[in-house]
Amino acid sequence: MAGGRFRELLKKYGKVALGVHFSVSAASITGLYIAIKNNVDVESLFHKVGMSGVSAKDEDQKLQPPSTETLDGFVTEERPNSENQPPTVQKKNRTAELAATSGGALALAVLCNKALFPIRVPITIALTPPIARFLARRRILKNNV
Repeated sequence: MAGGRFRELLKKYGKVALGVHFSVSAASITGLYIAIKNNVDVESLFHKVGMSGVSAKDEDQKLQPPSTETLDGFVTEERPNSENQPPTVQKKNRTAELAATSGGALALAVLCNKALFPIRVPITIALTPPIARFLARRRILKNNV
């Protein structure tokens, strides 16, 4: 179980394990924030990997006109311009829409980072021992690992 191994890692390496975990988290949040700001559809990426993303589709479908999702993760929506003109089809990114309505890209990046916790723990477990050995060799870390 990864949770038990993570606790053992914290007992053995202490501050180094926390530093590595927070560094991995900061890199994850930064990457997600940049991806969201550049209109990458993070929800469709999570869906492709097999993880459930942040979704409010059932609430949005009641309030908005009918829309269909394309294979690239964008949502197309038909909206009438006026009474005399035919409806136009708009293509918009679901992640960008969610970021705009839920408090911004940083909040969405933090939520996605929380969803990626099961992926970040094994990365932390794999990176901590080599980093601790490196710090001990450089005599930055006082206790031998």
